[in-house]
Formats: sequence, C-alpha cells, structure tokens
Amino acid sequence: MEIDMDVKNYQYHGKQRLIYTNNSPDVLNNVYYHLYFNAFQPGSEMDVRSLNAPDPDSRIGARINKLKPNEIGYIKVNSLKQNGVDLNYQTVGTILEVDLAKPIQPGESVTFDMRFEAQVPVQIRRSGRNNKEGVALSMAQWYPKLAEYDFEGWHADPYIEREFHGVWGDFDVSLTLDKNYIVGGTGYLQNPNEIGYGYETAKVNRPKGKTLTWRFVAANVHDFTWAADPNFIHETAQVPDGPLIHFFYKSSMPKENLENWKRLQPKAVELMQFYSNHIGKYPYDQYSVIQGGDGGMEYAMCTLILGEGTFDGLFGVTAHEMAHTWFQFLLATNELKHYWMDEGFTEYFGELAGSHILNYSFRDKTKSVYDIYRYVVKTGREQPQTTHADRFNYRQAYSISAYYKGYVFLAQLAYIIGQEHQEKTIKKYFKDFAFTHPVPNDIIRTAEKVSGLELDWYLMDFTQTTNTIDYGIKDIAGQTVTLERLGLMPMPIDITVDYTDGTSEDFYIPLQMMRGEKPTNATVLADWAWAYPTYTFQTTKPIKSVEIDPSGLMADVNMTNNKK
Repeated sequence: MEIDMDVKNYQYHGKQRLIYTNNSPDVLNNVYYHLYFNAFQPGSEMDVRSLNAPDPDSRIGARINKLKPNEIGYIKVNSLKQNGVDLNYQTVGTILEVDLAKPIQPGESVTFDMRFEAQVPVQIRRSGRNNKEGVALSMAQWYPKLAEYDFEGWHADPYIEREFHGVWGDFDVSLTLDKNYIVGGTGYLQNPNEIGYGYETAKVNRPKGKTLTWRFVAANVHDFTWAADPNFIHETAQVPDGPLIHFFYKSSMPKENLENWKRLQPKAVELMQFYSNHIGKYPYDQYSVIQGGDGGMEYAMCTLILGEGTFDGLFGVTAHEMAHTWFQFLLATNELKHYWMDEGFTEYFGELAGSHILNYSFRDKTKSVYDIYRYVVKTGREQPQTTHADRFNYRQAYSISAYYKGYVFLAQLAYIIGQEHQEKTIKKYFKDFAFTHPVPNDIIRTAEKVSGLELDWYLMDFTQTTNTIDYGIKDIAGQTVTLERLGLMPMPIDITVDYTDGTSEDFYIPLQMMRGEKPTNATVLADWAWAYPTYTFQTTKPIKSVEIDPSGLMADVNMTNNKK
C-alpha cells in the first residue's frame, strides 16, 4: 500500500495492490473487504447497538451519533480491478461486497488493484485521532482489509463492537505524512537513515520537503497497524536472544508517567522472555509498545495502550496485550467466534507472568477470577461460549465469558490433566498451530494427545453449554463417605480427608468417561460414572473432616457443600 496522509484534516488517500491466493479447495465467485472505519458514523450498526444494548460500553454509547461530518470515520473505495479488469462492488456498512470478473480457482493467484480515500474518526474505540491522552493518530483497522475465507466459508462479519479475524500475508506499506510526526507499529522500517527519530543506524539524511515517507515491511502477519505523533519519545530495549522492543510515548506527560515508561522497559523485556519460554519463541525481530488506543489493544508486532495512570496499571495492560501476541497474533483464533481462546488464555498468562515478575500471588488472582465466573452464573445472564461475540445480550456476560471463563478453562484443565500436562499442552498447541487459526477442538485434542485422556466432554460441557459443576458431601457415617453430584457437568474429584489422629489422606476419584487418570500421589479410587448421582468410598481411619477440591481449581459453583 501507498498512503498519503494529511495530518491537518485527518484524511488520506491510498493505493493498494493485493495479490491473493485461493488456498481453499473451493471456487470463489465473490470476495469481501472490511471497511472498519465506516462503523464510526451516526446510524452505523455500532452506533445503534451501543444505544440499544442493556449495558452499553461507555466508551461508545451516545458518542458516535454526535460526530460531525469532519469527525466521522469512513473508507470510500474509488476503484477496484481484478487482473486489470474493473469490478462491480457495493459498500454495505463496514463490508465491501465484490463481484469477481472471473471466479478464482483453487490454488490460483489474482491481483486486486484498489484506489481508496478515507477519514480518521475522532477516537472512540480502539483507533482514531486525538485520543484523550492527546495521541494524534492511532491507526488500527484503518485500510480496506480482505476478509478471511476458510473451511467455514467467508468471515465477512460487520464491525459492531468486538474484535477481528484476518488473512495471513506479506505487507509492504509506505506512509507519507508530515515530517514532524514519529511513527511506530507493525513491521521493519526499510529506510531508517532517511527517517531518524531513533531508528537510524548511520547518519540521518532526510529528504527535503514537508513530508517523509516511511516504508515498512512485515512478512506473514494478518494485520498492519501504526500510530504517529509529533511528540513521541522513541526508545528501545533489546531482549537477549529475542526481538528489539520499541517504546513510543508522549513527552508531554507528567513526570511520574514518564518515569513509569522508563520503569516499564526492563519489565517488558522480562515479559517477552517469559512468554517465549512458557508458550513458544517469539518469531520476529521487533515488537512495539505504543501509547495510543483507548485502554489496550493487540495488533501485529505491536500494541496500542493508554500511557498514563499508575505503574501497576501500565505494566498490567502491557503484560496482557503482549501475551495476546501469542494467542491473537501468532495462533490467531477467530476473535468473533472463539474469543475465549484468545482473551481467556491471554488473561491467564498475563497474570502468570505478572506474578513471577512483580512477585504477587497467582493463586489469589486465580481465585478472584473463579469468583467472577461464579458471579455471572448466579446472575442467570451467562450464555455459552459458542455464542458469537456480538450476540451476547449483556456486554458484561461477554466480558466474563471471554476473559474470565476462558481463564478458568485453562486453569481447570490443569486440575483435570495435571499441571505438568497442562504446561506441555500449551507448548505443543503453539508449536503445532501457530499461523493456522486454530479452533477449540485443536486445543482439546492437543491436551488429549499430551495426557492420554479423553477430554471431549470437557470442551462440550464447559464451552458449548451453560451446565455447571456442583459436587457436595452428602454424608459421613463412621469411615464411610458419600458424595453427590448436583450439577449437570461431570468432573474427576480430588478429596482430602483429615483423620481424628491428626493425619490426612488425599484421594482421587477418576471420571469414568476420561478413560484414565491424571498423574497423582493421591490414593486412586474406583471410577465415578457421570449418570450415578452419588458415590461412596471407605477410609481406613476415623474421619474428622472431608474436603472436595482443596486446590480450588474446580469451578464448582456452590462451595458451601464442599467441606464437612
């Protein structure tokens, strides 16, 4: 793409040449592009949904419909050709519907040439201009972006509020804008010694004129994002045996905030090392942490985050957004359909990394996450994790399902198959499915291969239904313990029995449908088949008390009957 940006009126013109290969076995008669900036117009689906949702996002509600013509966002396609032939197309909200001049055969590559013009909206959600911290340009989802076609067909979802899905490709982007602006984002700068601003490797020789053209390339990514501001500070930190991390933040912030960004830099290096060691090695040579956006949002080789606030807040959002690099950017599950595999796993690893680096209790954090999941169950507003991200009635229910129930899924998996097997599962999952857009079956089949256990029931009950876990202690009579299953969802059971002589014993009751047991030092009892509502076992000593799941890693929705 070649982009010419006018920083005075926030309008830009673009030329896009896209070489598309049909890697599917299907003949394609149409293609679709996302025009995300069209969401930021009065009357858009995003606008109307924000006004009608029972608990709208305060960052959106009643803001889009107040935008003036020079404040809205838009992308207007002026021409589009397929191998030099003009095409018929129409803009439908945030989607460009394209009739092809000639069908694209399986394995065939075609070239699309497009001319477009656009306007950057006042920042409302994720991207835009002049955000509340004064960043001039946060350019995310800013260009006509080809929709994904895969084994499920086209993913030409309208942009209503949630997140994204993209096509892997190689990007070569030239950005021409006011020479006083400093740019950071996706890819590798190809002309650093014409640019300077901390990128240079030799003496800077800037071309004459009022603009600079920044040329970035990025191979095998599914998006291209950038931000620019004339007051950016640009600093770097090298990760040993890893990427160079770039930091962009405004020089006009208060002194305390500037100091926070200095403190963040060595911690960001530690985060990159932690994720590479515990998930899989980061495969690129750069990553950028950029002040911009309306909170935090992950993108290709970079993140846009708010830059002010406390150090803990700055570190926390960086930990979360950087973890997204593995689950949103490298594994790249569809964030509209399988959001919990991205947000939940990211939340889990962000807290795991933070607990190691800042020395706080991961167990305490995990307990609070489980409590949030139990809260949404009690509200009656929970919907299955198979619900499309835009189709949740309550925004809060979506957030808990994505961030917290997704976190619980991964933590509870360690309870079911054992911590060591869970850790091996994550590494194998990343190794086998990076750059492939995995689906839920891929993570559970990986866990099955690592553990040797049957786990389809876990994926089905926990993510495809709102069935809940509730096991209780029904009776203790002498040395006989009777348990009961009150919830519909099955689980294997860990139990600790304290005896009257001051000793204790751990027991493990396998779930029959797992066809095996997790590694354990506990006394292994006979299987419990799900359909039987009660289960009885004997101890060898008089009993003082019995507790189900002392680890707290089983997402039992009623803890009051777990100890007696």
